Amino acid sequence: MSTSIHSLGRNNFGDAGNAGRLMPIEDAQALLQEWVTNDRLRLHMRQVAAVMRAWSREKEGADENTQLKWELAGLLHDADWEKYPDQHCRIIIEKLEEMNLDPELIRCIASHGPKYFGVEPASKMDKMIYVFDELSGFIHAAALIRPTGYEGMDVKSILKKLKTVSFAAQVSREDITDALSRINHPLEEIILFIIEKQKNVR
Repeated sequence: MSTSIHSLGRNNFGDAGNAGRLMPIEDAQALLQEWVTNDRLRLHMRQVAAVMRAWSREKEGADENTQLKWELAGLLHDADWEKYPDQHCRIIIEKLEEMNLDPELIRCIASHGPKYFGVEPASKMDKMIYVFDELSGFIHAAALIRPTGYEGMDVKSILKKLKTVSFAAQVSREDITDALSRINHPLEEIILFIIEKQKNVR
């Protein structure tokens, strides 16, 4: 989630010596509680975190520590967006660097909006957070206007809404198209996965 250009001016993040070093998910949740008061923004990050973890487990065959890394990236990618809008996502990156956490985690967060932060997604984790970020929010917006929410939601209805430029106009279709061009998975697969994995996140 980004609305203006906040180029980070660098491509290297963290210290390679901290590879594999992560924070407990409870600590990340506490950071979110401290920094983010907007319930919808918190939910967005929890949903992206759930989708990221599920994808790493089911599609990438990730071990437990790698699953946690993907989950943390999703949970923290917009952590500074509300409190420090003019310095998003510089502040959360600096915070994680101060905590000596895994550089892949930090770089993933830095790359979730290449047009805004100037960091190109490189790893599969980078590419998937870029894919999931806008689409997760878009699908949730669609659920909010349905009487049954996520129940009965299908891929076709989301595809139709994506073509309706007036619906969730703040969601960049250009970013979605760019993100999808970087992975070898069709849009329909991604939409279905997001619906299934975030529908029960509260």
